[in-house]
Amino acid sequence: MHELTTAALSFPGFSPALIEIDLGFLGLGKFPIRWYALAYIAGLVIGWRYALALVRRPALWGGKSPATKDDIDDLLFYATLGVILGGRIGYILFYQLPFQFDVVQRDPMSLLRIWEGGMSFHGGLLGVTIAILIIAKQRGIKLMPIADIAGVVTPIGLFLGRCANFINAELYGRPTDAPIGMVFPEGRAGGTPSAYNWQTHEWVYTGNEVARHPSQLYEATLEGLVPAIIISILVWRFGLLKRPGLAAGLFLLFYGVGRSISEQFREPDSFTWGVMPDWLTMGQLLSLPMWIGGAFLVWNALRKPPVQVSA
Repeated sequence: MHELTTAALSFPGFSPALIEIDLGFLGLGKFPIRWYALAYIAGLVIGWRYALALVRRPALWGGKSPATKDDIDDLLFYATLGVILGGRIGYILFYQLPFQFDVVQRDPMSLLRIWEGGMSFHGGLLGVTIAILIIAKQRGIKLMPIADIAGVVTPIGLFLGRCANFINAELYGRPTDAPIGMVFPEGRAGGTPSAYNWQTHEWVYTGNEVARHPSQLYEATLEGLVPAIIISILVWRFGLLKRPGLAAGLFLLFYGVGRSISEQFREPDSFTWGVMPDWLTMGQLLSLPMWIGGAFLVWNALRKPPVQVSA
């Protein structure tokens, strides 16, 4: 057991909600506008605007844009469905059914209680992949450039989502004696999975907390901020989008590497203890296909000359 050191950082203790709207006149009580939901919305909206900026500049693509504004608008709609439905279904398939089947048997309705947490990035990625396939087929546009657009803009949403995980004091890291260790609230309010008491607007501590890695911030950096910066530099300065599939492949590799590194510091889900080997986490296992797929896309893109459309 790690002991709390005087050098440990204190959790800032922000409220999980930006504001609470009082809907008492409708008999619904207070409705919190949560940072986590805002992160999803902001990631989708900013990603949509960034995608529009990309397709409005044919020079980035070698002279001809692969999609129109209407194509991107439709992609936003399907991608939103893919993120939400894919994220939840992925969590059920990858985590709940394999590791918590007894809980699901006792309480099947837990599969629907999304407000109690439970979204899988890998499931959301599959959902967005399906959205890209639908758009490419419906609108008769090439698949790889649309996948590249997703590869450029997705890190933005990942960065915001991991920051929201930090604000929610969830998915924190393993115990550590390092100075960067942070003491997160680990209590439970009213039997809920959250450590935040919405009645008193206070975080609940058990008194037995230890300093832990703020792994949400590691993930925000490695999975979101770093890929967003590097891929954007390659797009705007080095013609990345002229090689179809390269941006998508680089994103997959960046995420696979970032997730695999950060999982070394992140506390594994308690229901995987004793099931998964100590040297492997579910997040790393699910990232393996991203390594393979990303490496193939990068290899395939680099073996062909860059696109140049004749005037």
